[in-house]
This record gives sequence, structure tokens and C-alpha cells, in this order.
Amino acid sequence: MKCKTGKILLALLLVLGTLLTGCGKQEVAEEPQADFQVFFVNKEQTRVGSIAYNAKGDKTDASAMVKELIQAMQKAPSAREGMYIPLDRNLVPNYFNIQGDQLTLDFGEKYGRQDPLPEVLVRAAIVRTMSQIDGINMVSFTISGRPLENVDGSPVGIMTAETFVDNDGLEISNYEKVKLHLYFANETGDGLIEIEREVVYNSNIALEKLVVEEIVNGPNNEESQPTVNPATKVLGVTVKDGTCYVNLSQDFLTSPGNITRTDLPLYSIVNSLSELPNINKVQFSIDGDSSITYKDVVDFNTLLERNLDIVTS
Repeated sequence: MKCKTGKILLALLLVLGTLLTGCGKQEVAEEPQADFQVFFVNKEQTRVGSIAYNAKGDKTDASAMVKELIQAMQKAPSAREGMYIPLDRNLVPNYFNIQGDQLTLDFGEKYGRQDPLPEVLVRAAIVRTMSQIDGINMVSFTISGRPLENVDGSPVGIMTAETFVDNDGLEISNYEKVKLHLYFANETGDGLIEIEREVVYNSNIALEKLVVEEIVNGPNNEESQPTVNPATKVLGVTVKDGTCYVNLSQDFLTSPGNITRTDLPLYSIVNSLSELPNINKVQFSIDGDSSITYKDVVDFNTLLERNLDIVTS
């Protein structure tokens, strides 16, 4: 009798132990990962955000996925996901083609007539969405068969998801539009011409660096000529107490062939930077060395100030 009672107690203990184990250790199901993130532009047109999206078609069929994701970008997400607005129905691509790992999207003329700021964000949203498709690593845009151009007339070229990510790995989402006053060479290369240029830029970039980079990029009209060797690399631009310190690569020491006045490349940058309210003087260095005499004429230890005497118009 004692043996039977002991067996019953053991069985009850085992059952109780199982119940307690089940109550104390509950399995939590992992949330399934979405196939894609579809990117949109917010109402204020200042940021790019995304929502999770699961493919309805064959994820391995790149052409089918391009079509499906374009349709997904035309549908407005719900308010709880951040009030993002979709890609405008008037801006959907006319056609697309895939060659190798590059997707080319061709848009109508309406796409090219967008304001620069929202266009950059729409472009970022499209590229970041499409570059998630298996086999697609690069994206390019055309307008009625012509390459899409930046505000300054230069071609946008091939883009990747990394095009819209800054050096710290953070998503670039805030852009601003600014009017710069830049100085380039006149036709004879012995004076400067002031040019007003509207630029849309990532607000993480300092305006001072943007100005120097735009001078290196050169003019975009027939009235003026470049002052700086386009191979020049902008190694650093910092400002302290009204003085801008510009560090350039060795290429800066070689001027374009059209320049006939020695100090024109220097004052092209100095005058352009001096248009900014926080800059009064500029000091140059080459690869961090400021003990150089530029073309045996200008000592880089000298702080240079605006020179309007060489501005011809």
C-alpha cells in the first residue's frame, strides 16, 4: 500500500513540475523579417523614411520586383508609420531596363521639372528601394532618354544605396538649397567673374567645404572658365575666428592652361569663401604643409583677404 501511494505522489510531482516549467519558460515567437524596406518622402520634404514590405511575386525575378516596388511606392502608408507621402503618380518611370547589375529608370519631362530639394529625396527613396532587389547594385536615371542632371548641369550618373549614406554610415536625409556667389576666370584668364549658383546639398556638409568643392568642379556656363585643376582634392576646410583654413592636394599647384594671372586660382577661392558671413581671411596648405610659396609668388603662411580689384564684372 505504501509502495502504491509513493508511485501516485511521484506521478503528481512530475505533472506539477511540468506545469511549473511550462509557466515559467514561455517561448516568444520571433517577428518574421520583411523582404524589403520601401522608402518614402515625408510631408515636410525634409527626410526619407521606410516601411517594411513583403513581396507578393517572385523575389528572384528582378524585373517583376522593380514593377512591384514601383507600385508599392505609389501607395501611401498609414498615418501610424509617419505620414509619409508616396512617389507622385505623375513621376512613375516610363520604362526601365536591367543590364548586368545596373537598373536604368527612364522618366518623363515632369520628373526633371521638380524642385531640386524634393527631387533629391525622391531619388534617394527610389535608389534605396530598388538597390535591395537581388542582382541590382547600381541605379541610373534618364529623362526621356537623356541622363538626369544636377542643378549645376553635371550628370548625376550611376547611384548606389551608399550614395545616400554619409561617412559615418548614417542615412542622409536632410538637404538644403543655397545660393552661392562663386568666382571663376574670365575669357582671357587674367581676371575673375562672379557667378551665382544655386546648389542643393546635404546639410551635414559645411558650407565652406561646399564652396571650395564647387570651385574645383568648375563653372557651368560659357562666360567663365575654371580656375582650379579639376583633379584637386579638398582634404580639409575648417574655420576659426573668421579665418578659413583650406587644405588641398598637390594637384592644386598645377593651374588650368587658360589662367594667365598667377594668383587667380587663390583669389577664386578666397573671394568665393569671403562671400560667407563668417569668413574674413583664408590660409592655404598643400597636404597639410603651409610653408609653401605658391608659384614663387604667394607665401601660404600669409592670410589672404578678399581682392575685388581682379574682378572684371
